[in-house]
Parts: sequence; C-alpha cells; structure tokens
Amino acid sequence: MKTVSDPKVFGKVAVLMGGWSAERQVSLWSGEGVTKALQQRGVDAHGLDITEPAQLFALKAQGYSRVFNILHGTGGEDGTVQAILDLLGLPYPGSGVGASAIAMDKLATKRIWKAENLPTPDFRVLGSVAEAEAAALRFGYPFIIKPAADGSSVGVTKVKSAAQIAKAFADAEGEAARVVMAEQFIDGGADHSEFTCPVLRGVALPVIRIVPDGEFYDYNAKYISDNTRYLCPAGLSAEHEARIQQLCLQAFALVGCKDWGRVDFLMGADGQPQLLELNTLPGMTSHSLVPMAAKVRGLSYDALCWSLLEATL
Repeated sequence: MKTVSDPKVFGKVAVLMGGWSAERQVSLWSGEGVTKALQQRGVDAHGLDITEPAQLFALKAQGYSRVFNILHGTGGEDGTVQAILDLLGLPYPGSGVGASAIAMDKLATKRIWKAENLPTPDFRVLGSVAEAEAAALRFGYPFIIKPAADGSSVGVTKVKSAAQIAKAFADAEGEAARVVMAEQFIDGGADHSEFTCPVLRGVALPVIRIVPDGEFYDYNAKYISDNTRYLCPAGLSAEHEARIQQLCLQAFALVGCKDWGRVDFLMGADGQPQLLELNTLPGMTSHSLVPMAAKVRGLSYDALCWSLLEATL
C-alpha cells in the first residue's frame, strides 16, 4: 500500500462533484468537503461541478493529473464516468467500470451474493403493480419496494398495507422508468437498527450501528435529520464484529470492488447479518459513515481523503 508525504506528487487534482442523478445535492456536499480537506493538506485540488459527461473530456487539456470522483448515483457511480476516465488515462480512487456497474445494480449484486451463498434478504423483480401485490403475498407485510439502481434511499418505501403498494411502485419507478424490486423486510428490532461496514484499501473499518429517525434509514434520516443516531463501536462482541467484517470484505471482493466502499446490512433476529447492498462511492458529508468509522480507527477526515488519493499512485 503506497504512502507519500509530498502533496506535489499528486499534481493537479480534479474533485468531481454534483452530477445529474437524484443524489446531486449529496454529491455537492461531499465534494465540497473533499476539496477543502485536500487543499488543507497542500494538494492542488479543484472542485468541479459536473453536469454532463462531455465536461470530463477536457480534464487532460486543463492539466489535471488525477481525479477524485465523488459523483454519487447514476453516471458517476455506475461505470460511466469510470469508463471515460480510463479512456483518458486519468487515475482515480475507487472501483473500476465493471464493479461499479454491478454494485450500482442491486439485483446483480444480490444475485452474485446469493450464487456464492452469502446471506441476503429474498427479493423479486417487479414489472407492475400486480407483481408488487403478488410480492406482498410472498413476503407478507411489511416488505420493501425500491429501485434496483439508485442510492441514498431515493424511492424506497416500507410497505405496511395493500393501500400503499401502487404509490410505492410509482415512487420506485420514477419518471426514469427505473427497474423496481421488492425485498423481504428484516426486522431491525424496536429501534429499527441498520448496520454498515466501510472498507478502506483492503481493510474493514469498524461496523456502525444506525438507529434512524423513523422506521428505516431513508433520505431524511440520512441527510436531513439530526435525530438519527450512529453508534461506533456498534456494541457487538469483538468476535461477532470480526466475523461480520470478514463477510463484508468477501462481499466487496466478490463484486470486484477496490480501494473503498461500504457494505450495508441488517441483523436478523438470530443475530446473523443479511447483506443489503454495496456502495462504491459512499458519502463524504458531515453525516457520512466512512469518515465516522475512519475516525474511530484514528484516521481524520483529511487523512482519509489523502489515503484515498494515495490509492491512485
């Protein structure tokens, strides 16, 4: 694992933020934080608000040596931007084209995990409201309806009655006619706890227990509310946490991911983790989880950004 101390080694760095997905605002918040952190470390970093892929083709001519991509969601996280950067020969921290595309597709990710016997909640692809109603019969209430390829809990509904199904399907499908999936609900207990395990350069960081403000970890609980609680350490025994960390490293590697990311999971009533999804470009905002786990490991936000940039060398 290469480490350096001279910021000049990185050259001129483009921090890509914004984008054109439903997660644009979150990306702007993340990008502002990363740019400031790198600049404070002496890196010649420039935050760029990207609104269309064509802007990327000018990066080389503008003198950039490498890129810190923090474009969450469609375009920035699904392999599109990665493919352009690869063509330009501009290194960036994070997963490449193939792994990014797979991880962005929750169905593809879960199919890989299931094929390798990793634990993940049962699921079904939904092509219509009628199929969503059939999923309700299979899973019972409550169950989850969500897009197969979007992040930040955009379009996710915890469906508790038949009256919610049509709207939940419409919200998940959205104007972009996204692929919709139903997923078995895993009860996180009285406090609705969810969990995540960040991965940084081949190491599983401490697990975080999330106690959301609401019935599940939705957009409001993630980015708006100050009442969502994050517990790190997560209150697990050392042995239990170590087993979970190993599972998350395996889940991360199976999809071909590298450098950094986050594996989200729920804990079943039997204490066994159930893998939900992979995030290859996690948030880097004041509410974000990778910086939180890194801090517990003794790595400041600035040092985390520096370490990720080192991964491009």
